[in-house]
Amino acid sequence: MSALTKLTTTEAKLALRSPLYTAFGVLFPAALLLGIGAIPGMTEVENGRRFIDGWAPSMIVVALGMLGLQAIPAAVATYRETGVLRRLATTPVHPANLLIAQLVVHVTTALLGIGLLLVAGAAVFDIPGPRDPLGFLLALVLGTVSVFSLGLLSAALAKTAKTASGVAMIAFIPIMFFGGVYVPRQFLPEVVQRIGAYLPPGVQALQDSWTGAGARPLQLVVLAGAAIGTAALAAKVFRWE
Repeated sequence: MSALTKLTTTEAKLALRSPLYTAFGVLFPAALLLGIGAIPGMTEVENGRRFIDGWAPSMIVVALGMLGLQAIPAAVATYRETGVLRRLATTPVHPANLLIAQLVVHVTTALLGIGLLLVAGAAVFDIPGPRDPLGFLLALVLGTVSVFSLGLLSAALAKTAKTASGVAMIAFIPIMFFGGVYVPRQFLPEVVQRIGAYLPPGVQALQDSWTGAGARPLQLVVLAGAAIGTAALAAKVFRWE
């Protein structure tokens, strides 16, 4: 078993031993959608559309932002504060292995939570699933990795958990805004919608593949570039000490 596999397995076990993290990562997106759907008027048809249908992609943005820009930086910064990274520095393990292990565990948790959100939305509110499943999955994976890479970069730059959360908030707030979490995207100015279409996690690509219109290749290329570039930068600047 390689060092990366052992480290990933250990991180997965530690995540499973934290019921709060597991419940939050897997259950929170669906619970939030159910809560919003319970608000009067959210499921009523207006101008041929329901508000709850438009909120579902925004819940994905929330899930990715919370896990990618809050959980990952806090976890790695806590390792630094408690001396775990100092102990790992005495082993042959390369620093990039820790970042990859964190990415695998948190991306898996996020995808499970989003999968549960899709099931809950279909079962409770009759929200139709993505009409372009492969395009949706591709956009989701690229968007997830691009956001989580920003979290890894925050973790690499910060020396404490508090600092990591502060650095991550610099990306968290605009991602929530452009992703239509604070205000539904259809109510945002057109120029803001266009900018948000190319920013992680690629909510426009998610919506287009969800409705069957298909994600635009340029949006996917931008997401892939953001994911690879940010992850590579995080691996370059990360240090055990």
